Amino acid sequence: MAKKKTKYIFVVGGVISGVGKGITSSSIGKLLQARGLTVTSVKIDPYVNVDAGTMNPTEHGEVFVLEDGNETDQDMGNYERFLDVTLSRTNYMTTGLVYQSVIQKERNLEYKGKCVQVVPHIPLEIINRLEKASEKANADVTVVEVGGTVGEYENILFLEAARMMKIKNPDDIIFVMVSYLPTPNKVGEMKTKPTQHAVRSLNSAGLQANIIIARSEVPIDKKRREKISVFCSVSPENVISAPDVDNLYDIPLNFEKNNVDNLVLKALKLKPKNQKADLREWKKLVNKVHSATDEVDIAVIGKYFDTGDFVLSDAYISIIEALKYSAYHLNKKPVLHWLNAGDFEDKKNLSKLKKYDGVLVPGGFGERGIEGKLNVIKYAREKKIPYFGICYGMQLLVIEFARNVLGIKDASTAEIHPDHEDLIVDIMPDQKKKLLAKDYGGSMRLGSYIAKIKKGTIAHKAYKKEEVSERHRHRFEVNPEYVNQLSDGGLVFSGVSPNGKLMEIAELPQKDHPFFLGTQFHPEFQAHPLNPHPIFTAFVKASSKKK
Repeated sequence: MAKKKTKYIFVVGGVISGVGKGITSSSIGKLLQARGLTVTSVKIDPYVNVDAGTMNPTEHGEVFVLEDGNETDQDMGNYERFLDVTLSRTNYMTTGLVYQSVIQKERNLEYKGKCVQVVPHIPLEIINRLEKASEKANADVTVVEVGGTVGEYENILFLEAARMMKIKNPDDIIFVMVSYLPTPNKVGEMKTKPTQHAVRSLNSAGLQANIIIARSEVPIDKKRREKISVFCSVSPENVISAPDVDNLYDIPLNFEKNNVDNLVLKALKLKPKNQKADLREWKKLVNKVHSATDEVDIAVIGKYFDTGDFVLSDAYISIIEALKYSAYHLNKKPVLHWLNAGDFEDKKNLSKLKKYDGVLVPGGFGERGIEGKLNVIKYAREKKIPYFGICYGMQLLVIEFARNVLGIKDASTAEIHPDHEDLIVDIMPDQKKKLLAKDYGGSMRLGSYIAKIKKGTIAHKAYKKEEVSERHRHRFEVNPEYVNQLSDGGLVFSGVSPNGKLMEIAELPQKDHPFFLGTQFHPEFQAHPLNPHPIFTAFVKASSKKK
């Protein structure tokens, strides 16, 4: 069978970082998918880290874990959510990973004695990886997001790879620049000059933008569109106004109104299967987003709030979106409240939780805020406030239960107090060896694992099945030595590994509490706009009933 010829869309950024390349890439992919094409996405991150796993969330946002265990940039989550697909490590690369691969090949004599050089061997490795991702997905179109901003030293080699691809197959490669048009307060006029410079920087790499997505606070006017057209060598209709929106799920629909799918198809000389984009289900979602008025107030208790509000959405983006999807599915309007765990180390502040319909403690690492989280969990349990703990949030649920219900006063986790006598949560045996060897990168329990679900539990009512596959990212587990004692005391382990040794879900029976549940895995990684995660939906439903 002949190999399918894949078209490539490179999405690059101009002027500032965080301009919306990931959502733009996801939206373009969604539109082309709605035209009947098979689409896959690739994220290129220019940092030298081999993956995103060793970075603090305040450094680079959430670490998104793929099914195969690869720790990636949060934009991979956007791609999976918008396209409703499961991606793999072939869809993600960093400068560090590319160099690592080239050096390993050199060590293995795969270059047959050649002098291995930055150019052409690094760009060729990048091209090879792009082609593998396209082939694996059998893609008609591969959308490639190049991280960073055009003009930075870090992404030159990735642009060079794109230039080499363009020379070889000029009709199969196009470039979309997402650039920011500022409107300085004291000037009061939208400025195009930074975007002009960004396009010139792209030109200096031997590339020309086919489409410019003009990001701004307000829609651009005809004059600015014409100015960008003249100075950036694109047709006026190829300058797309992309003002700020409150709901990012409007963006594919806005792109459709602006004819983006047809512009892309024309530039790629590609014929779609559908004459018009089939976005019926997507439009139903957007209508729910705009029509929902019945609010449900969820308090998220975290520790990544001290560096400023701007990091919130990046540090917990998948959880935020998972809560939204379930709320909209139930025709509810989610209202999320960000509360710092450290504030609840003072028990006088716990009464503030009364006004919330549900409490969620997300995953995390380290000692900071742990006692505040434990106080929150105890309060939610005693006051019958729906509680959902994820990863660390489940481990703390178990510790709180051991301390305050079973009376094990010294109950703790080996992550924080390795010398305590009652380690209710302990490090996994294989992880001890890795930490002793200082094997930190990509060495946690990562990716998808099977869990068996116990009938008659909240988890089983939510999933409606007895076996599920969920994604993990952790080194510590509920200590098997305490499972019987915890179970006898009333805690139900409703999800366990197939061999029964690892506790995946802990909960209290609904006769004792409306919703008090924790998962060792991260269900948020598999929540999609049109397919909400059942555990999140069960939590939001319970929270709505409290109101």
